[in-house]
Amino acid sequence: MSAQEAKSSNELAADRTDLAATRTLMAADRTLMAWIRTALSMISFGFTIYKVLEGFRGSAVVLSHENGPRDIGLFLTGLGTVSLVMGTIEYWSRIRDLRPLGNFSVWRPSFLIALIMSVAGLFAFVSIISRIF
Repeated sequence: MSAQEAKSSNELAADRTDLAATRTLMAADRTLMAWIRTALSMISFGFTIYKVLEGFRGSAVVLSHENGPRDIGLFLTGLGTVSLVMGTIEYWSRIRDLRPLGNFSVWRPSFLIALIMSVAGLFAFVSIISRIF
């Protein structure tokens, strides 16, 4: 680019603003993916603990608390589901704040995965309560 083709300060500022908004969007995606990983760990760990300790109930092993497996499973799956919903709401709020700076849609892959995982966490929570599995 020669000196005659140099951008004006307004054009440079607009480019920098666009890049900053894109970086913020990518940071919001990474943050939501971290929420998803954490919630998936809690939900799966809670459901696994529930199933393992329920398996002990049928064997000769005596559990000190009758509802212990159910309570532990409910706590972890509930905590994972609630944390994922909170992370999804935070993400949606951040994208809404970025909309004036660009045409950013909330329907991004990480948001869709978060919604699917929220439904799966809710299903795991309800299945522990109703003892479906």
